[in-house]
Amino acid sequence: MTQQTAPRPPLTITISEKAAHHVRKFAEQAGKPNATLRVGVKGGGCSGLTYVLDMVDAPGESDKIIKEHGLTLCVDKKSYVFLAGTTLEYSDGLNGKGFEFHNPNAKTTCGCGTSFSV
Repeated sequence: MTQQTAPRPPLTITISEKAAHHVRKFAEQAGKPNATLRVGVKGGGCSGLTYVLDMVDAPGESDKIIKEHGLTLCVDKKSYVFLAGTTLEYSDGLNGKGFEFHNPNAKTTCGCGTSFSV
């Protein structure tokens, strides 16, 4: 009898086409149409870790670089451990507008969705 294990999340970070569109729009409004989106985590928030999004001119030397939908994302190695398998979405529904992280590594999240624990 063999034991089946749950499928592992993909070892990358993806961004939806809608989220990429909004990142490009915000970058153009900021006067940085060729900016790179830095995705990361830092300690804090109600659940222990909080998501970070920032527009930077170029990735860091040791960053993991992901290109999707004409956009370049960079992630530092420490954050990548917590974000592998995550999809970055953009919501403009009734609960408000903004970026949402769908992170399969998160064991708990706070009510607003901006922090998590593993």
